[in-house]
Amino acid sequence: MSVTVDDLPGALATLGVAPGLLSDEERAHLDDDGFVVLAGLLDNEEVDALRQRYDELIALEGDQAGSEFHQEVGTERLANLVNKGAIFDALWTNPKQLAAIDHVLKGREIKLSSLNGRTVLPGAGHQSLHADWSRAARPGAYEACNSMWMLDDFTAENGATRVVPGSHRWGKLPAEALADPAQPHPDEILVTGRAGSVVVFNAHLWHSGRNNGTGRRRHAVHAFFIRRDATPQTVQREYLLAETASRLSPGALYFLDVA
Repeated sequence: MSVTVDDLPGALATLGVAPGLLSDEERAHLDDDGFVVLAGLLDNEEVDALRQRYDELIALEGDQAGSEFHQEVGTERLANLVNKGAIFDALWTNPKQLAAIDHVLKGREIKLSSLNGRTVLPGAGHQSLHADWSRAARPGAYEACNSMWMLDDFTAENGATRVVPGSHRWGKLPAEALADPAQPHPDEILVTGRAGSVVVFNAHLWHSGRNNGTGRRRHAVHAFFIRRDATPQTVQREYLLAETASRLSPGALYFLDVA
């Protein structure tokens, strides 16, 4: 008999999410600052394998890489990574990552919107401050949460993401409040970290990529979660491969909203 999971508590439980995975300090960072860095969730061997597979896909897909969702000048983009190898499963089913996302969204029924890659090329990558949701939200009524896996060290030199702590609680989008969101913000800080870490951030937080001032590419993968009644960036009911479905647990399949 097949087993299905039809609610968030059941999905989280089957994937190993339990009380106590997040510290009080980590929860406070999510509440107050709008983001938290969860360090060392992947070891060096896992990071190297992910980066190798990422680069293989870039070579295989060529000028179509990322076309299922978005292409961007100055970057190498990948999309629909859920269906491009079991190696990427850990980037959207990690228990501590899911615990942080669930904390931001306050137990609302959610799903994975997309699992996409963004590699910034040397001399490129600067963005205007933005939020990852089209409208602002009241504090505590957030609609989406993003996470960014560092597959290289994120440093000031290679364009580590800038964020404006607390801006998720301001009820405004950067374009509504700033004369030029591309310029530095007086309250912005850089989110740096070692490869193998993930940054979980409230999708209403003001943030942006920065210019990569080094001679090396900077790899990252984004796992974006949204409320369950919203439209995902990648509709897995259209994309999900039989071989992908066969390897995933019922809890993981819940997050793809394919039932």
